[in-house]
Amino acid sequence: MTNSKAFTRKLSILALLSAIAFILASLIRIPLVPAVGFLGYEPKDVVLVIAGFIFGPLASLSMITVIALLEGFTTSALGPIGIPMNFIASVSFCCTAAAIYKKWRTLAGAAVGLAVGVVVTTVAMLLWNYALTPVLMGFPREQVEAMLIPGFLPFNLIKGTLNAALVMLLYKPIRKALDKARLLPISEDAGESNTGKISLGTLFVSALIILTLVLVVLSWQGII
Repeated sequence: MTNSKAFTRKLSILALLSAIAFILASLIRIPLVPAVGFLGYEPKDVVLVIAGFIFGPLASLSMITVIALLEGFTTSALGPIGIPMNFIASVSFCCTAAAIYKKWRTLAGAAVGLAVGVVVTTVAMLLWNYALTPVLMGFPREQVEAMLIPGFLPFNLIKGTLNAALVMLLYKPIRKALDKARLLPISEDAGESNTGKISLGTLFVSALIILTLVLVVLSWQGII
């Protein structure tokens, strides 16, 4: 495959994945923690991490930039003022995970990258919410400070962990489907197994994490 064809194919896949991520962000919004009811979970970061695992952290960064702008001027409840927070949240999780996986392309590398991404985005959002939420949304800083531990901390931990578990479940099958359709350049396949199967251990742990988080959220919401 020539370089121009490979580049065009890569852009096409990134555009398709960006469209899927934007649609997911527009259609799915689930409240997680009552203390921060104006925040909601949407699974776009799952797609953005998968793109980063395949093509590298710069691919995730470019997609995040486009989607944050689109959301800010279309579907976001916060409007344009939500752009910087959406951008920071996705970059800190997706680009961190993708950067580690780029250097360590194994199951362990993916797991470590995602775990570090959860920690980085949780810490980053605590700091940035404290700094920017009073400015962007007009909340008193004391009110924002009071929401950090009971609200923003569990929200970002749950959101990041749920995204990480979903990535572990979906990355291999999605990558294998793209490979079978001959949509991935050969260079992108170097050093990785071509199997799209998920190990039973990965399946069990990921499913257990997702089920646990669902039960926690339902409990907090008073549903169970």
